[in-house]
Amino acid sequence: MTTAEESLYWLGLSLTPGVGAVLFKRLLERFETPEAVFRAPLKDLVRIEGVGEKLGAEIKKGFPEKRVEDELRRLEEAGGSFLTWRNEAYPRRLLEIEDPPPVLYIRGEVKSGDELSVAVVGSRKTTPYGRMFAERISRDLVRHGVTIVSGMARGIDSVAHWGAITEGGRTIAVLGCGIDVIYPPENRSLFGRIHDQGAILSEFPMGSLPEGGHFPRRNRIISGMVLGVVVVEARKGSGSLITARYALEQGREVFAVPGNVGTEGSLGTNRLIKEGAKLVESSEDILEEILPQWSREKEIRQEDVPAGPVFSEEERRVLSLMEVTPVHIDRLIRESGIEAGRISSLLLELELKGAIVQWPGKCFSKKL
Repeated sequence: MTTAEESLYWLGLSLTPGVGAVLFKRLLERFETPEAVFRAPLKDLVRIEGVGEKLGAEIKKGFPEKRVEDELRRLEEAGGSFLTWRNEAYPRRLLEIEDPPPVLYIRGEVKSGDELSVAVVGSRKTTPYGRMFAERISRDLVRHGVTIVSGMARGIDSVAHWGAITEGGRTIAVLGCGIDVIYPPENRSLFGRIHDQGAILSEFPMGSLPEGGHFPRRNRIISGMVLGVVVVEARKGSGSLITARYALEQGREVFAVPGNVGTEGSLGTNRLIKEGAKLVESSEDILEEILPQWSREKEIRQEDVPAGPVFSEEERRVLSLMEVTPVHIDRLIRESGIEAGRISSLLLELELKGAIVQWPGKCFSKKL
């Protein structure tokens, strides 16, 4: 079975009602692959903690082909794709947390350089001081090659994204809804710019609405992806404090911008500083903590990487139009501007080089 085919089983299991990130992990620890989970006897499934008779029966209905086909169609319409733990592009640091999402939906592109990243989060109700500081910190950090991660919420999150974009840097938004849902709706322009200068991620299936319970779950991904979390203005009970708590649990650095004593928007950040978060007055306070850690991580991972196949300019053009989800040949012809006969030859060459997979119905996808 190809890696592309395996990824469909990952998608299918993640779409099975009742199978969340923690249970998905338990199932793979026992059965090794999602395909094996679907093939497992019911008596073996119900021995897994969290799998009762009802959920076991749901899994035994088999691979949800119709649901997966619909999800792939919606992904293609949105110009998106998805990543699993087995994909090299899956954020490496996120794999270290207790419950990494088994499937990450994505629009845009996650690059290896995004591992040098910091989250900038804060209140939806902001002050001019908070907005100024969030923008300045984000702009300063991207000048040093740091990717800014946030949640595209109103307030500090949006300001942080715009700060990175204005400076020409990279930024990643982690959503509490599907990647085909723009929330809040006034961030439509920001959504497009993040797509162009970074990536939009979500663990929630296509079309998922921004329900209240989604956002705390989303916050563990924001903190899990980064080296540290910077909190700029947080009221008591703010969602950004949840992100800071996750960061501590995950062993990430926590930074806080001090505010006026007694003001509502500073209660959360001042409390974080009292509890041990590093006080931030400038980007240097962040960089002096994360850059040595980043250097140590690179030294540990440094190893020789074997050279891959060499692609022609035309082959690279075709590859750039493909994702891990299948794309029809007609779309490749239309978007590449290459005539049909030549496209067929290029696709054959790419398949022989092990770069792509052919699917029924003249569809092709990148081989992961």
